[in-house]
Amino acid sequence: MKGERNSAGIPYAGGAWCFMAGTMGKLRSKTGIYGRMIKFEHSIFALPFALSALLLAHREHPVTWRLVFWIIMAMLWARSAAMGFNRLADARWDAKNPRTADREIPAGAISLRETTLFIVVTSILFVLSAAAISPICFWFSFPVLLLLFGYSYTKRFTWHSHLVLGLVQALAPPGVWIAVTGDFAPKILILSLTICTYIAGFDLLYACQDVEFDRKEGLYSMPASLGIGRAMIFSSLLHVVTFLSLLALYPVFALSPVYLGFTAAIGVLLIAEHRLVKPHDLSRINVAFYHVNSVISILLFAAFMTEELVRGVF
Repeated sequence: MKGERNSAGIPYAGGAWCFMAGTMGKLRSKTGIYGRMIKFEHSIFALPFALSALLLAHREHPVTWRLVFWIIMAMLWARSAAMGFNRLADARWDAKNPRTADREIPAGAISLRETTLFIVVTSILFVLSAAAISPICFWFSFPVLLLLFGYSYTKRFTWHSHLVLGLVQALAPPGVWIAVTGDFAPKILILSLTICTYIAGFDLLYACQDVEFDRKEGLYSMPASLGIGRAMIFSSLLHVVTFLSLLALYPVFALSPVYLGFTAAIGVLLIAEHRLVKPHDLSRINVAFYHVNSVISILLFAAFMTEELVRGVF
């Protein structure tokens, strides 16, 4: 139809529109693949902790919407880069493991080259987002990336990898605090302890699914090294620390009794999570991992948002 015109004398553009539609379709499809690769929906586990730190920092230094935007961008790009790197580093084992063989890289939905490019782009976007916040955040963004990437290799030599993941995630609250106030305050480390033990605890439960595979491949995890029963006990202890650190935030930040109500609800959910998963029955681990933990993260953010609303009224 090249060169043809319609009844109004306008050149026929059907071919161009088809090309554009096809291109947009491919872009949406590829975006969806990247989103599934990094489990974008799992941002709900860690992002509420960063936003909670932001609300606590707001008590000492006013937060602008511009700063909120760049903090969220930095969090999302950092997580995307870290997850992309994790998938790249574990691609060989993911292909062997029946539970993970259908992930995007081993399934052939995305190539190693495309994954590498994704990591580079999201890392640059993270650094630029950090630079948009402040010079100190810009300089800290580089060691943060190294720590995020380094976690992916810990399972090769230590069963403490679950704790390392928690420690890496625990960087978010002090990072947000510094981004907002320009300074560091030791009291924000209580929230870091909360996220560290919370993330490490449920990652430990999730790792129970791969005990036999990890032992066969010589990979380290607490369930593979110590047994599922002991690993679950340690996970419970970690979540006890999570609950106690949540309680510790109450006097340190002079929170209202409303906060204690949310904390009690989180405590009930933590107990429910451990009642769902048994050493001899892992069938409900996905319910505990995805659903219960999602609600816990949302409740935490809701607690601090409610605190701000109460503080604004009274």
